[in-house]
Amino acid sequence: MSRRLAYVVISVVFANYLGNAFLYVLQAGATPARIVGSLACLLSIGYLQLGVFSRPSANLRSPTAHLALGAMALLVFVPVPFFGYAWGGMAGFLAGSALLVLPGRVRWFVFGGLALTNATINAVIRAGDRITVGVLAYVAVSSVVAGLVVYGLSRLPSLVKELETARSELAGLAVSHERLRFARDLHDLLGFSLSAITLKVELARKMIGAHTDRALRELAEILGIAREALTDVRAVASSYRELSLTDEIESARSVLTAAGVATTIDADDTELSPRSRTVLATILREGVTNLLRHSQATRCSITISGTDHDVSIDIVNDGAPAGGSTGRGSGLTNLATRTTAIGGSLLAQTSSDGTYRLHAEVPVNPAHAEPSGTPRPAGPPIATRFAQVLLTAVVIGYGVMATVVVWFHTPAVSAAALATVAASSVMMVVLVLGIVRRPHVSPALAYAALAGLVVCVYVPQFAFSYPYLGGVPGFLAGSAALLLPRRLNWVAFVAVVAGQGVIANALGEDNVSVVWFIMSATNHGLVLYALIRLRWMVNELHEAREELATAAVTQERLRFARDLHDLLGYSLSAITLKSELTHRLATIDPERARQELTEVLEISRQALADVRSVALSYRELSFDEETQSAQALLSAADIDVTVRIDACDQLPKDVKVTLATVLREGVTNLLRHSKAEHCEIVLSSSRYLVTMDIINDGIPVTEQKSRDGSGIGNLTTRVRALGGDLQAGLTPEHTFRLHAEIPLSN
Repeated sequence: MSRRLAYVVISVVFANYLGNAFLYVLQAGATPARIVGSLACLLSIGYLQLGVFSRPSANLRSPTAHLALGAMALLVFVPVPFFGYAWGGMAGFLAGSALLVLPGRVRWFVFGGLALTNATINAVIRAGDRITVGVLAYVAVSSVVAGLVVYGLSRLPSLVKELETARSELAGLAVSHERLRFARDLHDLLGFSLSAITLKVELARKMIGAHTDRALRELAEILGIAREALTDVRAVASSYRELSLTDEIESARSVLTAAGVATTIDADDTELSPRSRTVLATILREGVTNLLRHSQATRCSITISGTDHDVSIDIVNDGAPAGGSTGRGSGLTNLATRTTAIGGSLLAQTSSDGTYRLHAEVPVNPAHAEPSGTPRPAGPPIATRFAQVLLTAVVIGYGVMATVVVWFHTPAVSAAALATVAASSVMMVVLVLGIVRRPHVSPALAYAALAGLVVCVYVPQFAFSYPYLGGVPGFLAGSAALLLPRRLNWVAFVAVVAGQGVIANALGEDNVSVVWFIMSATNHGLVLYALIRLRWMVNELHEAREELATAAVTQERLRFARDLHDLLGYSLSAITLKSELTHRLATIDPERARQELTEVLEISRQALADVRSVALSYRELSFDEETQSAQALLSAADIDVTVRIDACDQLPKDVKVTLATVLREGVTNLLRHSKAEHCEIVLSSSRYLVTMDIINDGIPVTEQKSRDGSGIGNLTTRVRALGGDLQAGLTPEHTFRLHAEIPLSN
């Protein structure tokens, strides 16, 4: 909508500029040749400005843009001898276009030179008339203001488009950073644990019978590692969604009480932002988990207290480890990273009295916090600064023009009238830049500002009975459109513009002058509205980049949590249960214990493969590499595999990545859930469609439901995001078929 609004406004403003010049041409002499010639030139100027210089996709550094600038210069200067002073306003189009096309500081020298040149040309044209300093000043200032308006209104749509693109790129970059963090957390927390379980299971299986005591010790360690890994899975999965501090407090109380730890919890009812609340809940969960895992505490106190700006949490227990070690793996490191990311701090220490204290402070409302791993711009984008400077320059320029136009249009103007107009212009500039430009203004202040503008616009006109003393009525019209409620705002805008025409007519102005007053008020009002509104939009888009990045990261976190739980939660629970069973059977039934350990070994190896699979899936996949990997895995599992792949080098990048993901998940599900002996992987593509089938004979006839967890659901989401479809199920030939098809654009 921001770009659409910009196009509407610049079209109306530029049309008014061109229409104003046409009125001057008619006023100077309405012959057929002058009418046809002026319309042809004006329409050509309008086409160049809207079709070339104001188009966001235009390359303004290309030879075409420079040729268009040359054509604009001819259209601005060549008609001057024919149309005289009526053509003086066209210099603003050339000045603004020069700012858009020319490089570096050269453009500003050219811009200033064009303003002086236009003033000089007008002085020469009016050599027979009375030339005053006021006339020359007005022409020069109006050229500068018109040039800035043309430049600003032509540039802002492009800047809005650039910011829209930048916010999408930032969100994508934030997701990439989050994926890398997922992979790191997953590897750090679970890779070592599962590798250790695999090795210890192999050792314990060898020891059972011959060295049962040693096997029991290994089993005890396996059980401890499995329980810790399961806790880590739950902790990581939970940390990727927003936590409830209230729920975590109740959970901590219940868990500690059940563990026989005397617990005291004192929590203030402090209003926190979602990010601060989630970080505190994570700290509480990790602190309680560490207490139960690493200490023999009998007492624990949890205190959460806050002020208007900060909230702190203290978890103190009497189970400090011997030697004063406070090592807690990567848990506290991750907590410190999360706390620091929102402007807080974390401290863990052992006291001399043998207590262990975990202390953290976080801000109540971290206004400038960004998700972990999310890049933040070094400073405000140039679009924001540019919009502010441009708005200030144009508003001040309009105020100066309002004073100067009285100076040269009214030879006998009194000092009192001129002083009144100057004071009114200054007051209007102050009100607009001080109040109207704000994105959020209270109703009382808005109406007060409008009342002040009404005084500045109408008091000089009625006091001295001359419409030129009305300052800039467009300031009032544009401010009404910005400050009044929707539907009423544009009614007020039209009323102010039409009212200025009525006032001019009542004060004796001719019809051409009445039309000029209406067009001038319309232009000033739309320019003020557009520059302020688009400045708001630029700021909103700048802020929205962070919000979108946060939303993208949150979505990725939820997907990761689901995948992590589905893939590893069951495996680690099975390892824990089977290790407990083996521990009981080791002395009474060694052979059964050995069988259980064989199953534990298979589960742990599969879980380790799942860890690597999930971690790798958060990097961009190569379809060729996945095909080779699938062949190697299936062959190693004694599965006869047939692969038929059409040339896929010309497929779009996102399609290949999605197909690689489907292939990986399909092969993983095959190895995990079936006893297949044969597998066929077929990829075929045409001009309009690419399809892939993974077919295996390992699904029993009686099995009517795939046990793929959320894997197939995730794949379906990814395939449908490209406009395709994914299906999985039994075939009439008693095979299991995973079929994906993705349309290709022409």
